[in-house]
Amino acid sequence: MEQRDVLVVLFDGLQSLDVSGPVEVLSGATLTVPGAYRIRTASPDGAPVRASSGLTLTPDLALRDATPQHTLLVPGGNGTRAPDPRLIDWLRMQAPHARRTVSVCSGALLLAEAGLLDGRRATTHWALCETLARRFPAVRVEPEPIYVQDGDLFTSAGVTAGIDLALALVEQDLGRDLALDIARHLVVFLRRPGNQTQFSAQLAAQTAERRPLRDVQQWITENPAADLSVDALAARAGLSPRHFARAFRDEVGMTPGRYVDRIRLEAARRRLEDTADGIEEVSRHCGYGTPEAMRRAFIRVLGAAPAEYRRRFQPAPVPAV
Repeated sequence: MEQRDVLVVLFDGLQSLDVSGPVEVLSGATLTVPGAYRIRTASPDGAPVRASSGLTLTPDLALRDATPQHTLLVPGGNGTRAPDPRLIDWLRMQAPHARRTVSVCSGALLLAEAGLLDGRRATTHWALCETLARRFPAVRVEPEPIYVQDGDLFTSAGVTAGIDLALALVEQDLGRDLALDIARHLVVFLRRPGNQTQFSAQLAAQTAERRPLRDVQQWITENPAADLSVDALAARAGLSPRHFARAFRDEVGMTPGRYVDRIRLEAARRRLEDTADGIEEVSRHCGYGTPEAMRRAFIRVLGAAPAEYRRRFQPAPVPAV
């Protein structure tokens, strides 16, 4: 059995959940498969660090004495805003020696600062994607997925996405059954597909400034099965189709068609998670018309068909007492 050495970087101002979440997943695997992972932590000078929550974390060693071998994990947190230059220099020199490098949340900013994301696909917390793209234009930022793999580089969105990514790593290393056992123990889903969006359609889009457009946004959300063509929505807003399409794109940040697609997909996801309705009924209720149209939308955006999505995400029934 191969032992995978995991080195977790610590620094003042880190987000403690970015560390504890993935570490709990990997240590859970080791309880079942002894020796699967050996986890160590390191700070710039080997001294304890203080997380943004106030927790104090004591590392195993200093970065100068650490060489990543299998997996290097870099958390995020407020401490990424003005990072320790020693940490950036160490990442620049040592990260290429790791077989895979993993960042959680704003840890991607540290990797980018070290030049490790140049020309690579990456994500981070949705609120920082624009910052990542602006500060590091050589990075191919993907703002929606909860995690992205680009070869030996793994980046994830905020906090709990680090758990999803760690479960995905366990599944790659040791198989789906073990990842499922860990997920059950932690009372989380096995894992969300990596390309599942970080946030709801309403959060992803801006709220229109003008009241008629805001009303249309609300009406789309409440009536996903209605006629949501540009002509129909324009009439509801009291605008010409051309004026409506231009104003909607300018104020909401996306075309009416794309907004409708996102709302319908989110409505279908929630119905699959929260009800026992059949696939055909869900597709009809959410405006797809046919199960095949809904299946294509799910695979294109989420990488999973509706039935597979339901299997992953619908909570198990609570046993009767």
